Amino acid sequence: MIKQLDLGSALAVRLTKITGKSRVPIHPKHLLTQKPWFITYLKKSDVVLDLGCGSGQNAIKASRIANRVVACDFDKELLNIAEEEAKLKKINNIKFEIVNLEERLKYRNNSFSSIIFLDVLEHLKNRDEILSGIKGVLKPDGLLFLGVPNSQTSWKKLQRSSGVCSFSDPDHKVEFTQKQIESLLEKFGFKIIHLGYSSFDTPLRGLIDIIGSFSLTAYKFLTYLRIEAGQKNPQETSGFQIVAQNV
Repeated sequence: MIKQLDLGSALAVRLTKITGKSRVPIHPKHLLTQKPWFITYLKKSDVVLDLGCGSGQNAIKASRIANRVVACDFDKELLNIAEEEAKLKKINNIKFEIVNLEERLKYRNNSFSSIIFLDVLEHLKNRDEILSGIKGVLKPDGLLFLGVPNSQTSWKKLQRSSGVCSFSDPDHKVEFTQKQIESLLEKFGFKIIHLGYSSFDTPLRGLIDIIGSFSLTAYKFLTYLRIEAGQKNPQETSGFQIVAQNV
């Protein structure tokens, strides 16, 4: 019963289309106007790789600054949505590709100046292999934008104490403490130059996402409150937002 409080985000994705908030089903967070947290690190000369791009929202936003973007995912249906969205917005500097991130990356070494890798690592079994691959295809001093979930919030500890899996997504293979993700990046030769915190973790997260599929005004306000609370209480952040340099 306690786990049911955490549900709702997947439903919210479908509802954004049903309620007319979006032409395609996407998470309501992508309907807000604020820029992604990593966007200020991008330059006009950048060649960007978006690993696990989903419906392409981050790739599209990055393409407005970067010279070129390669966006990949294993889900063909999501890639079709991404390609259609880019076409409608007349964006022609993104290349979409089907890639299985459990397998070795096929890109040439030192191909990309920046890599977007948000909310993906925790879904993979071969985490060492993908981080090694990222290290190879990223240029020296290139930047990795990494987002991973925090395993140590009060809500997740409460779930574990009740004998319930605390993962925020049933497909997660792992979630991280801050020390664990810092050590993992150091192991593969990355230097963290920025570590930020996302929004406050709450059992009402799914309900808030559902609200967003009906009212963006209310969702924007609630999201602002969660972000503000997450900055004030970093131990309760739902995830870590990391900029790591390839050294």
